[in-house]
Amino acid sequence: MTLDSIQPAYSGTNAKQAGISTAATEGASTTLSSDFETFLRMLTVQMQNQDPLNPVDSSDYAVQLATFSSVEQQVLSNDLLQGLLGQMSVMGMAQLSGWVGMEARAPATGYFDGSPITIAPNPAAVADEVDLIVRDADGIEVQREALPISAESFEWAGVDADGNPLPDGVYSFEVESRANGEVVLTETAEIYARIIEARGENGGTVLVLEGGTSVTAGAITAIREPS
Repeated sequence: MTLDSIQPAYSGTNAKQAGISTAATEGASTTLSSDFETFLRMLTVQMQNQDPLNPVDSSDYAVQLATFSSVEQQVLSNDLLQGLLGQMSVMGMAQLSGWVGMEARAPATGYFDGSPITIAPNPAAVADEVDLIVRDADGIEVQREALPISAESFEWAGVDADGNPLPDGVYSFEVESRANGEVVLTETAEIYARIIEARGENGGTVLVLEGGTSVTAGAITAIREPS
């Protein structure tokens, strides 16, 4: 038996382990121990059946042992990393749970139920006129009102020109900046909305706001206690 004849069996063992799903480190260690015993038996057979006139060089045995040991350590390291990733995932979800119930500021639609919505406009620096444009869920403009040329937050009351409350529902908000009568910037206004769900998605964090709007964590510019 030669080194070449023993490698297919060893490679098969390695392939088998590569297909095993992440399990407890204890189970992996048991498998490795069994495979190592098999490897030693095969190595013993190789030594007993070698050509006495042309024995296998001792360095070849050392290479085989070192190779198996290296693979063994890699498998154990992978199991350890998988365990750590699992713990980090649990910790991550615990951190996400702390976001639920908080109010996040983001460029998003807002749900109006009669309570004022805090809007944080960011007009263009060159603007000499600024309007807030409000649209309903169908995209129909329901209100347009002049704003101070300022980035200060304000409370949108959700009432029409006669002081009557607008219907409950989801509304979008745009800030239109004009200079010398020309529109220079129109962008979605940032609003504060309550977070009702936080979840991991595609390697990132997605927050669901009241009313069903979803935003990525990267879109959040501020967070506060519920008002």
